[in-house]
Amino acid sequence: MMDAPTTTTDEREPPDAEGKESRTAGGPSADAVLVRRTLAEIAPVAGRVTSYFYALLFVRHPELREMFPAAMETQRDRLLKALLTAAEHMEDTPVLTAYLENLGRGHRKYGTRAAHYPAVGEALIGALERYAERSWDEETEAAWVRTYTTISQIMIDAAAENERTAPAWWQAEVVSHDLRTPDIAVVTLRPDRPYPFLAGQYTTLETPWWPRIWRHYSFASAPRPDGLLSLHVKAVPAGWVSNALVHRARPGDVLRLGPPAGSMTVDHSTDTGLLCMGGGTGIAPIKALVEDVAEHGDRRPVDVFYGARSGHDLYDIDTMLRLQKTFPWLSVHPVTEEQGRLPDAVCRYGPWNERDAYLSGPLDMVRRGVDALRGAGVPSDRIRHDFLAELTSAAAG
Repeated sequence: MMDAPTTTTDEREPPDAEGKESRTAGGPSADAVLVRRTLAEIAPVAGRVTSYFYALLFVRHPELREMFPAAMETQRDRLLKALLTAAEHMEDTPVLTAYLENLGRGHRKYGTRAAHYPAVGEALIGALERYAERSWDEETEAAWVRTYTTISQIMIDAAAENERTAPAWWQAEVVSHDLRTPDIAVVTLRPDRPYPFLAGQYTTLETPWWPRIWRHYSFASAPRPDGLLSLHVKAVPAGWVSNALVHRARPGDVLRLGPPAGSMTVDHSTDTGLLCMGGGTGIAPIKALVEDVAEHGDRRPVDVFYGARSGHDLYDIDTMLRLQKTFPWLSVHPVTEEQGRLPDAVCRYGPWNERDAYLSGPLDMVRRGVDALRGAGVPSDRIRHDFLAELTSAAAG
């Protein structure tokens, strides 16, 4: 039921028992302290917490089992991970609110309703109580109840608001399928109705061959006048959806798309330069960002570092080099493994502390990239990616 992470704005904080803010002067709120203490205790046994969470959910509410088919292990993992990530970030209001609003909108495609949230909350509290034996008490339980109430209400409100203006999903016909390498395809889709998104965002996608299995793919271009959408897909081992899209999909096939999401978008109210790091098919949203800058008439400097194992794997390098010839403010830097890791190559250039940084690609690359950029002096609030839950989970473990 939970999707990938994202970010934007609002002003909400979990109140204390009397409805007042429980933040201490200059420090975290009392609820945040208790929540983080629980998270630290359960981190070493996260797998068991997840299993127990679903056992409670399905025993107490067997009608929800059909929303989690056996093949949905990835989505099952995301549900609890997203809840715990949201709890940990309760005091980072802009990031948290956007993250949860996107999740709330995205959950509509699963058939999630407001009535399901209390059931999930009960299972969450039950699993935490079982595995946070040292830190759990009445005060901690109350803090988690308040935290989950805030989390779920943001999601419920976002879903209700979205329902007034948008469908739960879009039908999208495959209009072209370009196999760039034996395992990478560029798939172009025509949605059945206007699909509003921003350059740098991603969608969730379901194929007819694996119903109820949704995977995330970034858009490889800025919004186009003809309304077509392009995705870059790499077939990965045991990747049911990716292998279907690369090796089975053909023009005329119809897929389903969830709502757009993601925070890797350009702020056009400033002229700050961009530093973009794209690994493998992670170059797709980076290309979209370059197009977006160009379409807005910006002349800000943009450096794109495009990484892959070998020159052969730089499947979209010709496109990026054509863009570089067209726009004098754009510099493209191909990086292969023989030249070293992509984040290390980026840091050899620099300095980047005056740039907004955008990272897209495999999780390990993004994690290393975030660490390298922070070490090179780039402020954390200028580093943008869509791996909030995954990076938080890795740091906790």
